[in-house]
Amino acid sequence: MDIKIIGMTDQQEAYIGSNSRKFRINEFLIIEDVDQGDILGEVVEVHTYNRYIPMANDGEVIDNNLIKNLSVLGFNLEDGTIYLGKIRLLEEANYPIETGSNCRVPKFKEVKKYFISTDLNKGLNIGVIRNTDDIYENIDEEFVDLSLTLENKKLIKQKEVPYILNLYDMHEYPHVGIFGGSGSGKSFGLRVVLEELMNKNIPTLVLDPHYEMDFSEKLKSDYGRDYTNLFSKFTIGENIGIDFKKISSRDLKNLLQTSSRLSEAMENVVDNLHKPQDSLLTFEQRLERLKKGQELGSSLNIKKEIEATDNTEEKKYLNKVLATYEKLNDKSPPSSVAGVSWRFDRLKKLGIFEHNSINAEEALKSNKLVVIQGSIKIIQVFSTFLINSVYEKRRNYKDAIINNSEEDYFPPFFIITDEAHNFAPQSKDGASESPSKYILREIAQEGRKYGVFLILATQRPSLLDSTITAQLNTKFIFRTTRANDIQTIKEETDLSIEQTKRLPYLKTGDVFLSESAIGRTMYVRIRAAHTITPHKENPFIELENRLKTDNDDIMEVIDNYLPISSNDFYDLTKEIQDDTGLVYTIDQLRNILDNLVLRELLTVKKTFLGDKYEKFK
Repeated sequence: MDIKIIGMTDQQEAYIGSNSRKFRINEFLIIEDVDQGDILGEVVEVHTYNRYIPMANDGEVIDNNLIKNLSVLGFNLEDGTIYLGKIRLLEEANYPIETGSNCRVPKFKEVKKYFISTDLNKGLNIGVIRNTDDIYENIDEEFVDLSLTLENKKLIKQKEVPYILNLYDMHEYPHVGIFGGSGSGKSFGLRVVLEELMNKNIPTLVLDPHYEMDFSEKLKSDYGRDYTNLFSKFTIGENIGIDFKKISSRDLKNLLQTSSRLSEAMENVVDNLHKPQDSLLTFEQRLERLKKGQELGSSLNIKKEIEATDNTEEKKYLNKVLATYEKLNDKSPPSSVAGVSWRFDRLKKLGIFEHNSINAEEALKSNKLVVIQGSIKIIQVFSTFLINSVYEKRRNYKDAIINNSEEDYFPPFFIITDEAHNFAPQSKDGASESPSKYILREIAQEGRKYGVFLILATQRPSLLDSTITAQLNTKFIFRTTRANDIQTIKEETDLSIEQTKRLPYLKTGDVFLSESAIGRTMYVRIRAAHTITPHKENPFIELENRLKTDNDDIMEVIDNYLPISSNDFYDLTKEIQDDTGLVYTIDQLRNILDNLVLRELLTVKKTFLGDKYEKFK
C-alpha cells in the first residue's frame, strides 16, 4: 500500500500521501518509522490534490514545497489525484517522524490496547469506533457481532471495532456528561447507557422529566434482552412521594426553597416550628396557629378572643393558638412566617406528601433501574429529598465500615438525568438556583469515594454548573451548534480544533467520546438501542391517522342522512345534534362533506388508474 510520510514532521503530527488510498477522517494507521519502530496515528485531516485543478488552500497542507516533496518521494503527479492527510500520533514520539516512512493499516492485536481498555464483562457496549472496518477484519472473536447500528433508518450488522466504556475504572475517573443539541441522538445515547447498566445489574436512579424512559417495548424481537423486570417506574404524586415524618428540618428547608430561596429569618422559622417525627398535619397545624396568633397581634388580643367566645371547641383552639404564639412569636417575624406558609402550601398542592419512597429505595437495593417521572419542577422538589436520602444511606454504610460500626447495607449506584441544566444550573447572581444543584455538586466532588456516580445529559452544557462540569471525566459530545456550548466543550474536553469544527455537522447518532480512562477522544457511532421510546410515533402520521379516523366516524354519522343537498344543511345540523348530540355549524358540515367527496374521488381514480395513479397524482 503506497502510503508515505511526506513534508516536515514533528513528534506529534505528520502529513501522509498516497496515489491510491482515499484517507478517511478518524481512521487509524501505523507509521513504520525506521528508527522508532511502529507508531500508531489517527487521521485528523483529509485532502486531495490534482495538478490540473489547482485551488488555493491558504498554505495549510498543499504548497509548492510539499508538491516538490511528493515528487522526490516518488509520487507521480502526472497520474491525476493524490490523496493527502494529516496524521496525529496517539502517543508523542521521541523524535520527529522520519519523512518517507511507510504507513499501513494495523492489525487488531497491534492496537487492541488503544481501543479496548477493559473486558466485556467490566464495560458498557456503547457502539462502534468509526472507520475501523479494516481493523475489524481480523478482530478477536469475542468482539464480533456485539450490536447493530442504525444507518439511514436501516439496521446494519456490526463491521467496526466496538467501543467498550470502562465501567470499573469509574471509581478513579467518575461521572459522565452527555451533551448534544435537539435531534443529535443524545437521548438514544442515554438510552443505550441505561440498557447497559441494566445488563450489568447496576442500581440506577433516573430522573425523567420527558416520560420517555420506559424499556418495555423492544426495537426487534431477536435483538437484545428483555428489560421488563430490570426497571421500576414511579410517578411523583401517584405512587411515590415523601413521608413527612421522615424528613429533617434541613430536608424541609431544602424542599421549601424549591419555590425561591429562603431568607435566614425563614430558615429560623422552620427550625423553630419543625419537630422530629412531625406528621404533615401536626406541622401544618402548628404553622397555622402561629399565623393566627400573629394576625390577632398580641397575647392580650388572643385572651380577649378566648373570653369573648362561648364555644368550647373554639376556646380550646384559641388556647393552643395562645400557647404557640407565646412560645414562638419572638423568634418568628410575621413576614417570614407568611413566606414559609406560602411555600408550604405550594409544596402540598404538588401532592408529594401523599406517598413515600420506600418502594423506590427497595428497588435500588435490588439492583434495579428506578425511573422517577414528573414535571421538571416537581422532580426538582422531589429529587432534592430522594437523592439526599439514598446518598446519605450509602455514605453512612461506607463510613460505618471505616469506623467499625454497624449500618444497613446500601449499594453503590448511579444518578442519571436528562435536562441536567435544570437540576444543576450555572448562575452567577444567585438567581435560577435549584436545591438539587447542591446535592449534585456534592456528589460530583465527593461521590466517587462512596461509589455514587453521576451521568448528566443536557442540550446546553454552557448552562450546567461549571463545578459539576469540571468533574465529568467522560463526555459524550453529539452534534452541537450553539457557539457558547461549543466554547464550553472546548474548555472541558480534549477535542482538537479539527474535531470542534465538525461538531455542528455530526450525523445523528455519531459522537465524540472523550474518556479519561483511555486519555483521548474517539469518534463513535452509538449502537442501536434494544428498546424504543414511548414517543416513537411520528406526529404527522399521528395527525394523518386521526384525520382518517375522524372522517370514518363522520361518515358513519351522515350515512343515515344521505342523499344530502346544499339546501338541507340547516335542517341537517339540527337533526344530527338531536340524534347524536354532535354539534356542527353549516360551514363545518360543508367542509366535511367536500373533503369526503374529494377522498372518494381519489379512491375511485386510484382504482381506475392502477399503476398510473402516482403519475396522475
